[in-house]
This record gives sequence, C-alpha cells and structure tokens, in this order.
Amino acid sequence: MKLSSNTRTLTLDLFKMTWPMLFGVLSLMSFQLVDSAFIAQLGVLPLAAQGFTLPMQMVVIGLQVGLGIATTALISRVLGANEEVRAQQLGGLVVLVGGIGIALLCGVIWLLRDVIMHLLDAPEKVLPIIDTYWPVWLMSAWCGSMLYFAYSLCRSNGNTLLPGTMMMVTSLLNIVLDPLFIFKFGLGINGAAWATITAFIIGMLVVFPLVMKKKWLSFHWVGLNIIQSIKELGHIMAPAMMSQLLPPVSSMLATKLVAGFGAATVGAWALGSRIEFFSIVVVLALTMSMPQMVGKRLGKRDIQGIKTLINIAVTFVLAWQFIIAIIIFLLSSPLSSLLSSDVKVQQVLLMHLTRVPISLGALGVCMIMVSICNALAMPMRALFISAWRLFICFLPILWIGSQLAGLPGLFTGAMLGNFAAGSSAWIFYRKGLALIDKKYQFEVDAVR
Repeated sequence: MKLSSNTRTLTLDLFKMTWPMLFGVLSLMSFQLVDSAFIAQLGVLPLAAQGFTLPMQMVVIGLQVGLGIATTALISRVLGANEEVRAQQLGGLVVLVGGIGIALLCGVIWLLRDVIMHLLDAPEKVLPIIDTYWPVWLMSAWCGSMLYFAYSLCRSNGNTLLPGTMMMVTSLLNIVLDPLFIFKFGLGINGAAWATITAFIIGMLVVFPLVMKKKWLSFHWVGLNIIQSIKELGHIMAPAMMSQLLPPVSSMLATKLVAGFGAATVGAWALGSRIEFFSIVVVLALTMSMPQMVGKRLGKRDIQGIKTLINIAVTFVLAWQFIIAIIIFLLSSPLSSLLSSDVKVQQVLLMHLTRVPISLGALGVCMIMVSICNALAMPMRALFISAWRLFICFLPILWIGSQLAGLPGLFTGAMLGNFAAGSSAWIFYRKGLALIDKKYQFEVDAVR
C-alpha cells in the first residue's frame, strides 16, 4: 500500500526523534539486564534481594519521570513564548528541586526498609543483604535521577542526541565495571551498585558542563517567581507522577503475590521483568519522543496529523513486539540457563518467557496512550488509563490466574491482563481525542 506524502513525512520525523532515545534506552536496559545476570551468579538470595528492591526502584523512577514530564512540558512552553532566560532559570530550579526531592525519598525508603520488607513478605534470610545493599543502591538511584534531570533539560530544548549518546556511554561503563566491582573487588551485590554510581558520576561530569555551556541551566534566579514556578511544576507533575507511581504500587502487590511461591520465584520474576523492560525498549523510546511531536500538532489544532502519527506508532509497535515475542519464545530455554545457574529459577523463568512476551505489544499500546494523553493536555485521563491497567486489568487477572492454576496460571494471568489493558487504553484515548476534536470544531463554528 502506497503511503501518502504526509504519512511518509510523519514517519520520517518520528524516526529522527526516536532513534537516539532508542539506542540510549536499549543500552540502559542492557546494563540493568547484565546487572541481574551477574547478581544471579551470586546465588538465589542476592537475586531475591534485587527482586525485592525492584518495587522501590520503580518508586524513585516514578518521581523522577514525573518531574521530567513536567520539565519538558513547562520549559518547552516557555521557550515557545521566547522566554529563554526564564527557561534557563527553570532548568536550575528543576535540578535543585529534583535533587532534594529524590534525596528525601531515598531517606524515607531507608528508614522504612523493615516495614517495606515486612509488607512484601520478604524471607528473614534476605534482610541482612538488604541492610548492606540498600545504602549503596539508594546512592546509585540518586545519581541516576540527577543525570535523568539533565537529560530532561536536553529533550526540553529539542536535543535527543546528547542524552541518547550519554545513556549508551554510561551503560557501557557500567557493564565493564560490573565484573570488576562484583567479583574482582569481592563486593558482591553491592559491587553492582558501586559500578552504577561510578558510571553515573562520570556521566554527570560530562553532561552538566555541556548543559551549562548550552545555557539550558542557570541558578541565577533574579526576577523568577520561585514559588509560582514550583507550583506550575507541581500542577503538571502531580498527575504525571501519580501515573508513574502506580506501577511500583502494583509491582509491590504483584511481588507480594509472587513471594508466596518462594524466593526462587521472586528471583525469576525479577529476571523476567528485566527482560520485559529490555524487549519494550522501542516503546520506551517512543514515549519519550512522541509527546513533543503530538504537542506541536495540538498547538496547530492538527487533529488528523495526531491521528496519523499515533496510528503509525501503534501499528509499528504491534508488529515489532510480535517479532520480539517470537524471538524470545525460541530463545527462552538458553536465556533461562544463561541468566541463572539455579535450576528452580530457570524453570520459573522459562514459564515466564513462554507466556508473557506475546502480550507486550498490547502493553506497549497502553504505555504510548498514557504518554500521548499527557501530551494532549489530558493528564487525568492518562492517570485513569494507568490505574485501569494495573488495578482493573493486571492485578485482578494475575490473582485469578494464580488461584485457578497456581504458578502457570499467574503468568497466564499476566499475559491476559496486558491484552485487556492495551485494548482498553486504545478505547479511552480515542474517546479523549474525539472530545478535543469536538471542542475545536465547536470553536471554529462559533467563529463562523
């Protein structure tokens, strides 16, 4: 079928905006997967400790991504109004507020670690590892957040190449440093966190000077209404952050459910989750590149252009994720053996890889719809879609599957939950876009 000129142009623009983030996110997911693989070689307990860390990691990421979304929305709008000085000042404000906010969150997580582990039904044998691992891991989480805020400033100013490149560089550094810190220096699971800290600090030493040189960041706030600016950030950030924080809540509940099947199952669940993150890297890149393109067309009231752009992205994601699912299915056995030396973990991971990946295309559609709704100035709809996916589709079906068929049913439930979430999100997005289209048409008719 021959594509129209507009469709070809949109496809090319989407590719240009997405490919730097694609390679950046791919490298980021790669080092996280390698981290898990190295930790798995230390035994079931360290791997389980990482599994119980994953929900808390998602909490930190939720806060930083929520602020990142607000940063892109607000600074892009200010730049559109040609207020470059204010954009620079807002950049400095974001870095300061983000740094303090993430540090406070990390402190709360550390102080409540015993309560968190109790809520997650963590075995007693895992707690000593958590006590030594979490201080270093929390430092690595803070460093990663600071680097992410710098990347957000780059994207706000229309630059995806620098963050994409530096994500690759820091990830490669982490992969190289992992075996040194974990095995050669004898630091075990803590060595993985120290390797991450080292790589992220090097990244910050490169990115922040470049951001300052480009004048995307300033701490000279003369003339800036700081309180009002923080309120503006908060107004945009609150729904986006809530949307990002729902997955870790769901992850904690899912981990609690999985923990009932034993430590090996928690470890396998963590490995499977890493592989899922790795396999939806294209989706993650699209959620970072598409909002600017959608927002620009919304400003022009080009609803048809938005529809075309999103149809291109959704069609591609469904086809791409189907291919990835087939590859994972064919490689499920060697992957399970490669990622863990424990037979029980291998068996559970094999169960995961032969069921869940086929539904990741639907999950990708849901994730894109959340990102698009934020770009369409419908943050509450985005929040609703996130909540619907997790608490109506994913968790209930996950629980029902585990009750009906045990561990195999749990993974089948995860698969069916993703399918339900994707189809529902598409319906909710279409209804929201129809309301915007109707509103704009009413305004045009009123002028006439």
